[in-house]
Amino acid sequence: MFDLDKWQEIFETIRKNKLRTILTGFSVSWGIFMLIILLGSGNGLQNGVLDQFKQDAVNSLWIYSGRTSMPFDGMKAGRRIQFTNDDYQKTKDSGLDVDKISSRYSIFRNNLISYKTEFVNYNIIAVHPDTETLESTSNIKGRFLNDIDVKNFRKVVAISTVVEEALFKRENPIGKYVKINGIPFQVIGTFTDYSERDLQRVYVPISTAQKVFNGANRISNMSFTTNTPDIESLQAMEQYLRKSFAARHKFDVTDRRAMWINNNMENYQRTMALFSGIRIFVWIIGIFTIIAGIVGVSNIMIIVVRERTKEIGIRKALGATPNSIVGLVLLESVLITSAAGYIGLVLGVILLEVLAPHTQIEFFMNPSVDLSVGIQATLVLVFAGLLAGFFPAWKAANVRPIEALAHE
Repeated sequence: MFDLDKWQEIFETIRKNKLRTILTGFSVSWGIFMLIILLGSGNGLQNGVLDQFKQDAVNSLWIYSGRTSMPFDGMKAGRRIQFTNDDYQKTKDSGLDVDKISSRYSIFRNNLISYKTEFVNYNIIAVHPDTETLESTSNIKGRFLNDIDVKNFRKVVAISTVVEEALFKRENPIGKYVKINGIPFQVIGTFTDYSERDLQRVYVPISTAQKVFNGANRISNMSFTTNTPDIESLQAMEQYLRKSFAARHKFDVTDRRAMWINNNMENYQRTMALFSGIRIFVWIIGIFTIIAGIVGVSNIMIIVVRERTKEIGIRKALGATPNSIVGLVLLESVLITSAAGYIGLVLGVILLEVLAPHTQIEFFMNPSVDLSVGIQATLVLVFAGLLAGFFPAWKAANVRPIEALAHE
């Protein structure tokens, strides 16, 4: 392995056949390059999709009301289903694996928020305190809503960093009063969020909003997190919710338009399974591309063995063992594939690093490959070199000296 004369001989052979070696190595280099680009792009797509999941808690279910599309119990289709506080309380006490839960009442009209001479229009969302977990918000200043705010009908508001900048500029908003549709609310905190959409809103206690903005006991939708990771258990949970809501609001349990349930956990698991399939597919494409390069290297090594048949015969006549012949051919094959492959690997990583800052778009960000991919690529390269050189080496080792010396 570390025989200096053997390495000098290999480099001399490569030097004498530069063009052939370069063209042979290019096919391997291109295969590794494409594998790295495909894997990096796959990671970029996965990072972008997972970033969308960060907008809401992954282990959450979101329940929305709609209109009936089927007649039921003498009532016509087209009825609007209106959720109420009773739905929130009964779901919370249902015995399901409910962790954090919140209902929501959205104020769609007159979304005017003002402070001194500044006036802005942002979404006003009335919620329970668990929304902080459900929406994956991060508190920056002060605090978020709490249970006491809801219980005591406090006129308090948590605003996003975008709203803070628009209303307060450089002034500290905590403790100040803003007017929401002309009614003063005290700012208790500011938050940030992964979603640009969610930064265009302020949160107030749902009990306060229902009282102040004539919401009665109505809610727009509801969501909760669960610790149940099993798909079948989640589907059973959905069926239970449909039956209980259908019984309370008198609609057909099979009427999908009367009530929607968005299961983030199920969507997340399906997405991860999809990306696992994509990674396998990318590796298959990359490996087949590398195999094409291996075939090229193997063919070149066959030519090399044929050109050096007489030399190999002389070596064997002078006492060279078959293992030494095999080692010589295999080392040359591994050297060509490894060197060419690493060039492709480095170029692929460099290209991803250069493009990464310019490809931060929705559903695609941070295309990259990690250290484990480099290790895997190294193993693939070594194996590729051994495989490419094995058959030519085996043929060279079995050459009979007398036949080799007679070879033209």
